[in-house]
Formats: sequence, C-alpha cells, structure tokens
Amino acid sequence: MLCLRNVEYANDERKILHSVNMAFRNGITYSILGPNGAGKSTIARILMGELKPTSGEVLLDEEDITGLSVTERAKLGISMVWQEPARYEGITVRDYLILGGKLRIDRDEIREALELVGLPYELYARRFVDKSLSGGERKRIELASLILLKPRYAILDEPDSGLDITAGELIERVLDYFQRCGTTVILITHHEEIAAKTDFSYFICAGRLLKKGFSREVVDYYRRTCGRCLLTGMVEDDDKN
Repeated sequence: MLCLRNVEYANDERKILHSVNMAFRNGITYSILGPNGAGKSTIARILMGELKPTSGEVLLDEEDITGLSVTERAKLGISMVWQEPARYEGITVRDYLILGGKLRIDRDEIREALELVGLPYELYARRFVDKSLSGGERKRIELASLILLKPRYAILDEPDSGLDITAGELIERVLDYFQRCGTTVILITHHEEIAAKTDFSYFICAGRLLKKGFSREVVDYYRRTCGRCLLTGMVEDDDKN
C-alpha cells in the first residue's frame, strides 16, 4: 500500500498542502479530484518523488520512501504520466516504448498497447517522438509506455489534458486494462466525469482534503461544493506551482 501521512508542502510564497493523509491499496483505481489551484499536481509529484514534502511521510508497504528519488521509486514499481509529456529528438515511438531495448517486448504487445490508446501501430511505430507529434499524440504514447511497463502504481496527472472528445472512452479503456493487470491507478483530474470512472476518490481544495469515499458520492459533493465556490469567486487558478 502507498500512503501519504500528514504531508505538508510549502514554497517560498505560501503553504500549498495542509496535513494530507491518503492511502492507495493494491488493484483499486483512485482519483484525486479538485479545482485548479487545489494542489493535486503537487501531490502527484510528491508521490513520484519529484518534490519532497516540507513535513510528513510517503510510505510504501509501511516503509518510509520520502527520501527516495524518482528513479528509485520507479524501481519499486511507481510510475507516472506527466501532465505535459516530454519530447525526444531522434528516437522512434517503438524504441521509446521498449526503452531503447531494455524491455523485452514483442511487436504484438507494442501493437496492443498503441491500439489500446487509439494509435495504429503501422502509422506510429516508426514515427519520431518529437515536435511533429501533437500534445495529444504524445500523451497517448506515454500512456502506452505505462501500459507496457505494467507498474505496481500508475500516477496519471490530468491524463485527458490535450486529448479530443474521445478522452473519456480512452481513460475508461486504460483504467480497465490496469485493473485487470492488478495495477493501482492514481488519477489526477478536475473533471468530475473522469473521476467518476474510478472506484474511490479524494476531493482536495486549497491544499486540504475535504472528502473521501466512493467516487460517485465524492463527485456529487464536488459538484455541489465547487459550484458554490465558483459562483462566489473563491477558487483561484494557482495549481501551477
């Protein structure tokens, strides 16, 4: 089980997270739901090890991994699809997916992963992962790479960002695949219709955990609560920290 225990985070300007406690059990799909500025991406980056909390702990199977790097956590089976996918000059999609040959994966597995995210193998396997690809295509390729890795924990930071109107169907297929593989998904989103596709949700606002529970119940609460906040102008767009 992956946990956040009393996690707080602050930068030079303000406090972003306030004593956040979350637990992610094996084989369940989770969403961290909240408006822009809630601190959702900060939580994702702390789970992955890109950021270190100001106080509190990140635990994996009751072992403290707070001080471990991104690479060290990846070796423990924690992987992440970033909100803004990276570009790589001079490497094909196929080579990117097999980590330059480090993964022993045959063509059929690559084909299945690409088609699962809506990219035909024949059209994309030999293309380069560079600026010729759209943001949506790069997001789909990153999702395919995570599918092939089959991590123990998959953190998806705004996976529908940059995708077209079929994003909901794509996310549903990916969630179903990971659940069948036993991967625990932690999905970061501000879209309630995306959060509703997961099993369990945490609703966070202004860096505080306000509600947790079955996703449909949390989504209903989110709609009521954030609807009032937006009308009174209480939500600020400051999630880019």
